[in-house]
Formats: sequence, C-alpha cells, structure tokens
Amino acid sequence: MIYLDYNATTPVDERVMSKILPFFSMQFGNAASAHSYGRKAHEAVEHARKRIAGFIGADASEIVFTSGATESCNLAIKGVFETYQFKGSHIITVATEHPAVLDTCRWLEHKGAEVTILPVDAAGLIDLKALEAAIRPDTLLVAVMMANNETGVIQPVSQIGALCHQKSVLFFTDATQALGKIPVHVLDHHIDLMAFSGHKLYGPKGTGGLYVRRKSPRVKLSEQMLGGGHEKGMRSGTLNVPGIVGMAEALLLFDPQQQAISKHLRLLTDHLVSALTELPGVRSNVPMQTPRLGHVANLVFEGVEGKRLLGRLNPDIAVSSGSACSSASSDPSHVLMAMGLTRQQALSSIRFSLGRFTTDAEIKIVIDKVSEAVLALQEQ
Repeated sequence: MIYLDYNATTPVDERVMSKILPFFSMQFGNAASAHSYGRKAHEAVEHARKRIAGFIGADASEIVFTSGATESCNLAIKGVFETYQFKGSHIITVATEHPAVLDTCRWLEHKGAEVTILPVDAAGLIDLKALEAAIRPDTLLVAVMMANNETGVIQPVSQIGALCHQKSVLFFTDATQALGKIPVHVLDHHIDLMAFSGHKLYGPKGTGGLYVRRKSPRVKLSEQMLGGGHEKGMRSGTLNVPGIVGMAEALLLFDPQQQAISKHLRLLTDHLVSALTELPGVRSNVPMQTPRLGHVANLVFEGVEGKRLLGRLNPDIAVSSGSACSSASSDPSHVLMAMGLTRQQALSSIRFSLGRFTTDAEIKIVIDKVSEAVLALQEQ
C-alpha cells in the first residue's frame, strides 16, 4: 500500500524509536517519583521540554505536556474561559477549525460563552478586517489554526496575533499540522497559546503539548484534568515519558532537513495535482497561489462519489476524504462547505497528504491508479 495520509498520522521515525525504547524498559521510572528511577525520567522530560521550547522560541517553563492536540485545545480554550470569565465571555474562532476547537467552543456556549465563528473566502482564508470588526471589549480569546488539516491553507497568524495583542485579546493557535513543516516562532507570531501533537511529527501517538505564554502577557489557565497538580498545576496525570522524549526527538529531526524535505514534497505534490487536474471534472479546491503547506492537496472529482473512489483505491493507496477525526461520518467536510463548495462537491473531494517517506515512483503509481479509477467511475 502507498501511504498518502500523513496529515492523519505519521509512522514513528526509526531514529525516534531508538531513543524512546529504553524508556519502556530499562528507564521506566515515573517522572514524579523521588528515587533514582524517577529522577532519570524527570531529567529526560525536562530535557525534552527544553528542546521543544527552543525549537519554537519559548521558555521551557511555558511548555505543558498533554495527551495530544485535542486535549491541548480543550485546555487552552476552556482554561482561558474559566480563568478570565470575570473579564468577559466572548470567543472568536473560524468555520474551518478542527472539531477539537469548534466542539469545545460550542460546549462553552452552554456554560455562558458567546462564540463568533468567522467565515472564510473561497481559498479558506479569513478576512483580517472582519476579525478586527468582530473583536469586542468583552472578547477573551481568538482561536485560529495555523495550517488547516484538510486543505493545508496557512492563515496569517503573525498578523492575527499582532491584532489580538493590539486589542489586549489572547491569541490561541492550533499548530498541529504546521509545527515541523513551516517555521513557527511564538514570539514573532505573537502567540499566547499553541497546541501541537507528536504523531504528526513522526513521533508516537498519545503525546502532545500546549505552549502557554508566561510573560507579556502572563497567561493563566484553570486545569481541566484534576488529580496531582502535575505540569505546574495545569495538567494532572502521570507523564508519558517515552512519548515526550519521542516527540522532542522527532521535532528536532526536522531542523536541519526541513527546507530540503519541504521543497521536494512540494514538487511531488504539484506534479500530482498537475497530472490529476488534467482529468475531466477534476480541480484543486485550493488555488495554487494560496499560502499552503506544500505536501497537501485537496481535489474535487466531479461526478465521482468520494467514498466510491476511496473504495476503488483501497487497499493499494491510502488517502482520505477529510479529517481523520470525522472520516467515519457520511457528512460532507465542514471545511470545504465553509469554502463555498456544494454538498456534492465536498462529498466528491479527496485529500492527499505526502510525507518524508513518499517517493517519486509512488507518485507516478498514484497518478496512474487514480486516473484509471476516476475514468472508470465517471463512465458508470
């Protein structure tokens, strides 16, 4: 099988695996324990914390480890609302956000929050003027993802963050798909809170993190996981030492290689898009000039039901019709619908996401097999 669903998850890099295996066996201590086993685990966690913080321009004390980006999004949004509710109850987010953000915001509406969901244009980008107009005196938080998981569209986070700071509003971004693919610097981008995940970085599943700014402004959060006061009281629970070590190792692997990897993946993706859009009724859902991750392509196959196309390609090619978190749903992608596609177009769209192990030969095979499947289905 050719795997082109790297936005859903990535394989653990062998170099990462070699680093984390000892923490399952010889160095298995609980990082909260006071004896030598615990101290070694604690030292490994703190080393990982420093490495991750340095990669994004943060201080080690600003990194909170979680079980993944979904938990990080919940902690950031709920934590801000509960801590600062005395200042207001208004939250702004975007129609194309991940369900971890949208569902959390909807849940908070039942707790008294007022939520404004901004639209996007046909390319999936927000209007900065519309964002500025939406900010009110009682606005607590603006939540805008850095790069979209379904389309790869990159939002202007630096401008968004600057606007939020100008208005004294906290800015949270879900950088799950962006971190390790494009430069991310929390100070340069004026970010107050940022979620990320290990398994999108060729690290292990079940591990994530949340950057929480501690200076100018100092952000406070109410904890959502109770029972021990770990992570400076922001996230209780025994730390996943192997996962944390692996996430840091995976992230640092990108540093010297990323420019070359990104350039190669963009060339492969552009070749894939160029070849497939020569087929009748096939076009990209994102204009090529749109700021976007170079390894992601989202195509609509007019006249072909997406699930039937996926069935034709399985088990030879692994791709998806959208977010892995909602792939079992028969509903069309809320991201594509927000970009103006019809229900049928959204249901006829497929996401291809390439990764560091994708080869030129694989892309040639994918082009041939997808073309064959599309033409056959269009004739039925």
